[in-house]
Amino acid sequence: MKKLLLIGAGHTNAQVLRAWVHEPQPDVEVVVVAPSTRAPYSGMVPGWLSGVYAFEEICIDFFALARAAGAKLIVDELASIDPDHRIVRLASGRELGYDVLCLNVGSTLNPPALSDTLLLPLRPLGRLRSAWETLLSTIERDAGTTPFTVTAVGGGAAGVEALLACLARLRAKQPGRVIRGQLVTRGASLLPGLAPGAVRSARRVLERAGVTIHLATQINDEIARSSDLILWATGAEAHAWQRDCGLAVSERGFIRVDSHLRSVSHPDVFAVGDCAEWADPLPKAGVYAVRMGPALVQNVRAALSGLADDLEHFRPQRNFLVLLATGDGNAIASRGRWSGHGRLLGRLLWLWKDRIDRKFLGLFRVAATGDEEHRPADVFTRIEPSRSVDGRTH
Repeated sequence: MKKLLLIGAGHTNAQVLRAWVHEPQPDVEVVVVAPSTRAPYSGMVPGWLSGVYAFEEICIDFFALARAAGAKLIVDELASIDPDHRIVRLASGRELGYDVLCLNVGSTLNPPALSDTLLLPLRPLGRLRSAWETLLSTIERDAGTTPFTVTAVGGGAAGVEALLACLARLRAKQPGRVIRGQLVTRGASLLPGLAPGAVRSARRVLERAGVTIHLATQINDEIARSSDLILWATGAEAHAWQRDCGLAVSERGFIRVDSHLRSVSHPDVFAVGDCAEWADPLPKAGVYAVRMGPALVQNVRAALSGLADDLEHFRPQRNFLVLLATGDGNAIASRGRWSGHGRLLGRLLWLWKDRIDRKFLGLFRVAATGDEEHRPADVFTRIEPSRSVDGRTH
């Protein structure tokens, strides 16, 4: 029996599991390794930060999805890979073999130590949840009247959306308190890659929200000391294990892949989403992970069957729609040189974004529950606790 090993609870691996729910592949054992049983969908994180969604509403239930696909789910994290011997080692010390490996582990952030200010990196999302909910609990207990300053570091979509969302949530929690915002970016402009009209709209929204914008500015201790909360939203970084993982990697440490989404050095390994990099690098945007799904499903099936002629090329769309949430029930649209915003249009764009995001998550709820009653109970594998090399359960 062949073994398909899915590492990471990303949007693309979720699509592989969904495909297995509807059409399992005979004589293939599927094992999923994820840091948690629920994985937040990145497109809905700003809505969760602002309080529009509960955390559970923005998550793909990997336990239910793996169960419906007849897969084994192991809650653990990847520590290292030995691709020459087809072995992965997990943080617990456990080792797993594979015939085909799919890496969908996203990226990370490694912010520097800055005075004693509370610092929240926006990745990984699981840790962001814990830190944000702890802060909200503290704010609820604190009847302070001194001004509270939130600083976002990073001028891309993540920094802008997160700052506006957090300001909206904190101001709702403490309406009588002055909540200030500032955005710091090394870049000479905001939101690189977006339409000029969208950038102008975003700047107006930030200014209306009382945000001071610092362009071409490096974060330093002085700015940090003036902040009560720092949101770290700089460019995506590779995980530490990637640089010495035995796979071909880029200068930045991301796994080099070909047009079939395979490692250029080890064709039995697929890498998708933020952890992967093409010869002509793509922006680190969730839209690519989502759109890689159909090609990954096809190519994983072909690899497991030994049908090299059935491999499908992934052709990335360089020009795509961006809907930027502004934390006030509105959104800004950008595609190529076109942009859209305004009092009525912004609200309609937010409702459209909400519908798109809910529909995407709904695909996995249907997949995880729709066929369940038609499958024999013994195909479902309960979540398996991770065991270290000494056999102890964690």
